[in-house]
Amino acid sequence: MSFFPGNDPKAGDAIACDAIETLIIPRSHDVGGFEVRRALPSARRRLVGPFIFFDRMGPALLRAGEAIDVRPHPHIGLSTVTYLFDGRIRHRDSLGTEMVIEPGDVNLMTAGRGIVHSERSPEEMRGAPMSLSGLQTWLALPDADEEIAPVFENTARGDLPDFDWDGASGRVVIGAFQGARSPVTTRSDTLYVDILLKPGARIDIPAETEERALYLLEGDVEIAGDVFAANQLLV
Repeated sequence: MSFFPGNDPKAGDAIACDAIETLIIPRSHDVGGFEVRRALPSARRRLVGPFIFFDRMGPALLRAGEAIDVRPHPHIGLSTVTYLFDGRIRHRDSLGTEMVIEPGDVNLMTAGRGIVHSERSPEEMRGAPMSLSGLQTWLALPDADEEIAPVFENTARGDLPDFDWDGASGRVVIGAFQGARSPVTTRSDTLYVDILLKPGARIDIPAETEERALYLLEGDVEIAGDVFAANQLLV
């Protein structure tokens, strides 16, 4: 899915926090009453690990008769990950896949040598108001995998491992975290975790990899004594 031309997000102010190298304030675009914030790529950070695009979709309430209608379009040489918090999207592709993406599911479309797909609000839901909120990220494929056969994989919410300890809860979307591993298979070794922190709770971000990023959906977070607000990408 590509909601708008990829104008560069802007870098934030100078950061005193040594733990944060780059703060990215996404560019916000209104797409027919539906807000999308794009954090990657930006002028100062083209990618984080294999993540080359990062879009925050909504949250939005579509009125009766309003809908998302992304017409058929091609992708090559990458994977897209769609992860919804609220709402539903009907996916169709040139492999013959047709399914409604549900909140909490992980939908991984690996384009490889080429795939065409569309994403639309389900027809049966268009007669009433509907909400939509989620993330869509694009992952670069390793050079050796750019020409592989395309594939679409859906992993249901119930198949993702959960964790809950000391005020921190959530699920592992991709990769391994705190001893739990997601069944989602990607061509690049990476980590994608959905975390909910209670007020005052804390969690350690694994430092095994050189590039790490945090996107706060709601509230604020303190890192090494500095407080950061929602809807910013911290790298």
